[in-house]
Amino acid sequence: MKKRVIVIGGGPGGYVAAIRAAQLGADVCLIEKDKTGGTCLNRGCIPTKALLHSVELYQAMKNGASSGILAENLRIDWTIVQRRKQTIVRRLVNGVDGLLKANGVKVYKGSARILNKNAVEFCGLQKETLTADYIILAVGSEPALIKIPGADLPQVINSTFALDLKQIPQSLVIIGGGVIGMEFAALYGAIGTSVTIVEMMPEILPGIDKELAAALKKELADEGISILTNTKVNEISSAGDGVVVSIDSGGDTRQLSAEYVLVAVGRRAAISSVGLEQVEIAVENGKIKTNEDFQTNISNIYAIGDCNGKCMLAHAASAQGIAAAEHALGHQAIYMGNIVPACIYTNPELAAVGMTEEQAKQSGQEYKVGKFPLAGNGKALIENNGTGFIKIIAGAKYGEILGVHILGPRATDLIAEAALAIRLEATVDELVSTIHAHPTISEAMAEAALAVNNMAVHWPPQKL
Repeated sequence: MKKRVIVIGGGPGGYVAAIRAAQLGADVCLIEKDKTGGTCLNRGCIPTKALLHSVELYQAMKNGASSGILAENLRIDWTIVQRRKQTIVRRLVNGVDGLLKANGVKVYKGSARILNKNAVEFCGLQKETLTADYIILAVGSEPALIKIPGADLPQVINSTFALDLKQIPQSLVIIGGGVIGMEFAALYGAIGTSVTIVEMMPEILPGIDKELAAALKKELADEGISILTNTKVNEISSAGDGVVVSIDSGGDTRQLSAEYVLVAVGRRAAISSVGLEQVEIAVENGKIKTNEDFQTNISNIYAIGDCNGKCMLAHAASAQGIAAAEHALGHQAIYMGNIVPACIYTNPELAAVGMTEEQAKQSGQEYKVGKFPLAGNGKALIENNGTGFIKIIAGAKYGEILGVHILGPRATDLIAEAALAIRLEATVDELVSTIHAHPTISEAMAEAALAVNNMAVHWPPQKL
């Protein structure tokens, strides 16, 4: 008899879990209250990158004179940019729907609430009770709120609203210097918006190797984006059609005027209405608590993706979804939570996997660092004048690759090689002896590996 699986949430964790469970022979129902694809596909990763791609084309044309591309009367038709974004999103949503159908997954459009460990109440056009052997919670996250005076003003927006602005804003204050804040700063800053980032912490991008975060901060500052660290927001008040943001930086209080304020202080698990209390599912710090197999304290109920708070990235949710489905259906599941790439789609791009240098120091183990500036790479010179570098952290004794950090063009694609290298416990010598095609930016990966032992070929030896 087929096992029955209910997946609540159709984002990158949920729909992948549903497909994997169906592949393994289960009878699968997926419940999604909105569109399949979740936040990532509809209100996050994909629409953001679609807008960023249009902006990158604009930047390339705007700066094209040095490459012999001369353009007159260059402008952005924001309506067309937004229309293209929606076309891409719609096509991908339809693709996900098609995949679910092709795998025999029954999709229910509406809300879901757990009744007991084997039953879920579906509420769509009518109510229905669905039963299952296993329940996989993939309910995702929502933008975190800030509790300051004026945070509820109409000009104070979140990332969802920022994706759908009808016109390019003249000015924008972004509260939060994390990944979301930096990507929106790069997006709007490149097309003429006056952007100021306000970050409470001493540096932007917490969790990212400090050397790369500092280098990206400088690049964005050189592009005209103002970045204020060690700064907090006291209040927001209306001022005509815009707002005034009162900030405090080390006791120095001043005001910033802007058309909009974008709150980008992170995301929180969206678990308030799924019925966790019905079966007393354990919650810790606002997130569903799970073990290494993504089981909650109720063993046949799993929680994956943003709602468990382990790693709020779409590709992590998908990997967790596969692992949870496999474990539930009696298969050996593998999830390498310590090797999850992080990608930031600014210009230049930033990507990282494995240990930062700060983490390597804290671990107490001996390590070496190799850095290769992309100014020494022909393809990078062609693409962005050689801005950026690759940094590899390796064990001192055996040369095993502990972490790789990339700032530069194609960084978000190149990081896959680094993730695979760490997954296979490769050494810098093995990375070096892997022949990389020329001319490519990937050649710089081997050069950075050589630099761990101060042997980079296309960069002068460093004085030790």
